[in-house]
Amino acid sequence: MDNSGKEKEAIQLMADADKKVKSSGSFLGGMFGGGHHKVEEACEMYCRAANMFKMAKNWSGAGNAFCKAARLHLQLQNKHDCATSFIDAGNAYKKSDPNEAIKCLNAAIDIYTDMGRFTIAAKHHISIAEIYESELVDIEKAIAHYEQAADYYKGEESNSSANKCLLKVGAYCAQLEQYQKAIEIYEQVGANTMDNPLLKYSAKEYFFKAALCHFIVDELNAKIAVEKYEEMFPAFSDSRECKLLKKLLEAYEEQNSDAFTEAVKEFDSISRLDQWHTTLLLRIKKTIQGDEGDLK
Repeated sequence: MDNSGKEKEAIQLMADADKKVKSSGSFLGGMFGGGHHKVEEACEMYCRAANMFKMAKNWSGAGNAFCKAARLHLQLQNKHDCATSFIDAGNAYKKSDPNEAIKCLNAAIDIYTDMGRFTIAAKHHISIAEIYESELVDIEKAIAHYEQAADYYKGEESNSSANKCLLKVGAYCAQLEQYQKAIEIYEQVGANTMDNPLLKYSAKEYFFKAALCHFIVDELNAKIAVEKYEEMFPAFSDSRECKLLKKLLEAYEEQNSDAFTEAVKEFDSISRLDQWHTTLLLRIKKTIQGDEGDLK
């Protein structure tokens, strides 16, 4: 479907809205009290133009129009509408200009936190983190936004949502070799979930990840950590993850890279190890004397 007509219509609407905004601040507009009404009308026109730009898939045009509407909403003291328009602008800019999208989402977050709407602010911090992950590939900044989201969720007692954000942070910290921070997160989330009947099955996975991070730093620390997790969470002892860790520790002590690889292959044949686990296991294996091989 050809939407070029929609784009022309949108451009015309933008020009008309700009004129309305200008006349609202003029001497006559102010004297006869029509200024406020004109700003409201212009605001509506910018929103209509934005939707037409969206239909024409002109994402920058849509983002710009929503931003203009947001600024007018702010002038009219409509905080909620202002934040909504900034979110709409951010969503449009995501398709054309990630940096502009982040600016708009941050502007909305400032309004939501000012209104005490921390759960919504957290949700949009996650959106920014995802842009840094996939579009701008700046993992440090993604981590910062996931952490901020987790803080806001915790403050609102949304612990499940906070844990999801923290697990993202833990995974990235381990990849970036910030093992101590990753360990703290996995232990904290593991401890938070092990007493929850619905979530306790996941706790063994978090303790497993924490133990792998310990293992890379220091084999003795890993041994102590495994014993601690078994004591804290008896179900961990019977898990395949715990049994694998014990085999790996034994292979490490004996400096036996074949036994290490065999233990990993056996585990992987039943429970597939993802890229994150494989990366960490390879790092551990490479600390076994003179081994530069792979896990397969």
